[in-house]
Amino acid sequence: MKFLRPVVAAIIIIAALAAIGWYLWDRTNDGLPDGFATGNGRLEADQIDIATKSPGRVARILVNEGELVEAGDVLAIMDTRELEAQLARGKADAASAASQVDEVRALIEQRRAEVNMAEDDFGRASTLVDRGVNPQVLADQQMTRLKSAEAALHAAQASLTTAERRVEAANALVALYETQIADATLTAPVLGRILYRLAQPGEVLGGGGKIITLLDLSQVYMEIFLPADEALRTGLGAEARIRIDSIPYAIPAYVSFVSPEAQFTPKQVETAKEREKLMFRVKVRLPEELVEAYIEQVKTGVRGVAYIRLAGAGGTPWPAAFVGEPIPADALPDH
Repeated sequence: MKFLRPVVAAIIIIAALAAIGWYLWDRTNDGLPDGFATGNGRLEADQIDIATKSPGRVARILVNEGELVEAGDVLAIMDTRELEAQLARGKADAASAASQVDEVRALIEQRRAEVNMAEDDFGRASTLVDRGVNPQVLADQQMTRLKSAEAALHAAQASLTTAERRVEAANALVALYETQIADATLTAPVLGRILYRLAQPGEVLGGGGKIITLLDLSQVYMEIFLPADEALRTGLGAEARIRIDSIPYAIPAYVSFVSPEAQFTPKQVETAKEREKLMFRVKVRLPEELVEAYIEQVKTGVRGVAYIRLAGAGGTPWPAAFVGEPIPADALPDH
């Protein structure tokens, strides 16, 4: 028995060292064969600032922080009472300008009738002068009257153009007020979650004043950094997987961006190859349909690891831990 004790102890030590070695190898390589790259990161989504286009007072904010909104949902409404008053005045000016156009057109018809009458009178006077019945002075008077009527017609036609331009200007002003009123209703441009409320009802903001910050959940991704040799073998659309620390499942993804420029490894990024100083930024994006399917559970900021199949990997399959059935809904953390 005394002889067996050292043997058993040695076996235990060897097994422990083997287990530690396997653990360290697995933590470094994640159990992946050659042809795959890996990097640490966290789920992120672009932030969109919902801001006013024109100066004004915030009338209502219809959402709270953390709420999920769809594209087109109304987020906030600005006070439009002053704009509505300007719009009413603009519509009245447009109607008045349209009436002036009708008046000028009626005047043109009147002036055209006067020209026709003056032409007839001049023709008769010229005939009588040719016959010796009337003196030449009467024909000259009718000619003067005809020229005066033609000048009045031309002036009326010119005023019609001016009146029509006034109508166009008035209608353009109406359209401007209508656009400003429409812009006073702020809507969500994409599917997303409210991150911050930056203003409160009653506050007066300048043009471009921020009211809400929205997380764009239509594009959820993990940003990792790869050394040059792996980045060169990473193509857009390359197959990828993401494993989040709190979820023991591999989430299908794909490469949506590879930086064309190298940069020094950011301090917040942990990498097994610390000797690699220059790294390339890579975005691994979750498919939009997958995000929508689990939208209530999607939460940015959680950390994890992304895995990428590199070009030249050939037919090397993903390890069994990275393939399988869709992620169960109850496996995802509640938001």
